Amino acid sequence: MNDLTDKKIIITINRECGSGGGKIARLLGQKLGLKVYDRLMLDSIAEQFDMTKEHIERVKAQKTNWWSDFCQFYQQFGAFSHPSNDESKVTPIKLYNAEAELLRDLAEKESCIIIGRAGFHIFRDYPNALHLLIIAKREVRIDRICRKQNLTIEEAAKMVDKIDDARDTFVKNVADTSRHDARNYNFTLDVTGLQPEKIVASLVGYIHFMLEDKHQE
Repeated sequence: MNDLTDKKIIITINRECGSGGGKIARLLGQKLGLKVYDRLMLDSIAEQFDMTKEHIERVKAQKTNWWSDFCQFYQQFGAFSHPSNDESKVTPIKLYNAEAELLRDLAEKESCIIIGRAGFHIFRDYPNALHLLIIAKREVRIDRICRKQNLTIEEAAKMVDKIDDARDTFVKNVADTSRHDARNYNFTLDVTGLQPEKIVASLVGYIHFMLEDKHQE
């Protein structure tokens, strides 16, 4: 699939907690020969802000007014060069800008797949970007988390709701949109009852079709 890497494409995959979207993204990366970026990039961000990855995730989940936060960021321009482990000084929009800058740098160098990180918004104007949303029924997602994390149904349900709420909040803060809005994506797929390998096989064909169509416009 080297023709894809030659075109410098970006595939962003947003997913509901427990849908298996991360596994699908990694399998897709293997099939297409593309690197997959997810939580590992937080290592770089965490170092930049002198924070743990857990601190970063808590900040991103904060409910905040996007516009006032945006203004505060520019009033404190240069904060990126003065890291602090004080969570009150690190806001969702600062983390978003740091992640967005890192992702754009990566995209300039190579084709890749990006899991989450509001990638659909960061690369919304890129001509060779495709945006996918992976969803599944809530009970299926809870069951998957139960088995994967060895939790009770109640514990898994709380985890699913907490993570989904945090992701919803982050996207609303930085993009002023719902991450479930289908208009943000080229393709929304309900994977309930489907095998990841078969999903990926279908996605490969779809991605090639979409990119070929884009280049004919």
